Amino acid sequence: MFDWIPTSSYTGIYYHVMLFMMLITWLHGYSAELFNAGTKNFARGMGFFLLVFIILYMGTRPVSWVFGDMLTYSKSYKLLTGGEKADVKGDLIFNYFMIFCAKIMNDRSFFFLCALLYTVPCYIFSRKYCGSYWYYIFFIFIGSLMFWPFGTNGIRNGIGTSLFILALCFYDRKYFMYALMALSVGIHNSLIIPIAGFVVAGVYKNPKLYYYIWLAAIPLSLIGGGFWENLFGGIGFGGDTRAETYLTKGNVNNDVFAYSGFRWDFLFYSSFAVFAGWYFIFKKNITDKFYIHLWGTYMIANAFWILVIRANFSNRFAYLSWFLMAAVIAYPLLRYKLFPNQYRVIGVVIAVYYLFTYLMFFKGL
Repeated sequence: MFDWIPTSSYTGIYYHVMLFMMLITWLHGYSAELFNAGTKNFARGMGFFLLVFIILYMGTRPVSWVFGDMLTYSKSYKLLTGGEKADVKGDLIFNYFMIFCAKIMNDRSFFFLCALLYTVPCYIFSRKYCGSYWYYIFFIFIGSLMFWPFGTNGIRNGIGTSLFILALCFYDRKYFMYALMALSVGIHNSLIIPIAGFVVAGVYKNPKLYYYIWLAAIPLSLIGGGFWENLFGGIGFGGDTRAETYLTKGNVNNDVFAYSGFRWDFLFYSSFAVFAGWYFIFKKNITDKFYIHLWGTYMIANAFWILVIRANFSNRFAYLSWFLMAAVIAYPLLRYKLFPNQYRVIGVVIAVYYLFTYLMFFKGL
């Protein structure tokens, strides 16, 4: 659909469109009130435009090396469509999903389906928990720092995290929720980390504990150096040998984000959600059990990433917490009346959050 766009400009256009939508949303916050019909109509129109745009734009992108591992996926997929027998190792559900799709569709249709599976759970979560104001949290999902890369490059990891988000929509139906979480691990084994965080946060319900764990992870990482990468690399993730490679082998693939030392800028980015939870829970006294559980999950998963921050493909470990940032930041703002001019606050939060993403895109991460 968008094949007329130069491949080299494809990603940049996505970030520019998002910037334009952010500016409109921010300015609208200064000209209207949150709790009126006009704002609901604005949110509905902007929301459906964004939903359709991101699915079509991401889902119909050209197959190119510009999108990293997409080309590798495409080559493997074409071998399957050509009748080659698959050697299934790890991430069983995703691999069998590819095998099934190869029998009924070409690679372009497969990538479109992947974009749907990646995007729609964010929409469902936004609608379920934020009702008429779903657009604002959905924008933060789509405008998150690593949303685009994990929809076009780290595709398995991205779909796995989206299934986790979908699982959270069934928080009041525990068996179904945990079944979806188990499915997310079958898509990508690394999802065991946020699932472990979710379980721990469900057992120990004191939010101060999560805060102290996160704070403690920073000096432990600084002092420990490569100790944590070697420790967790030796443990692995369900026998997945990629864990050891990502954690201990260095930047073997010359990935631009792969091995960059202790990233204070990304720690700063992570602190957005840390501060949000701290402020809403301890200063605004929000006692929402789901939100406290969600924040605890984020804090534990992000603390793990801080410990292994020097690892090869550190972005893949960071995303195991970052995919929850939109929910942690926006959920209270759109569920509770917290400020006199709340719509303006929401506009400023969206602007600051997305501007970091936009600036990091130009910086090249």
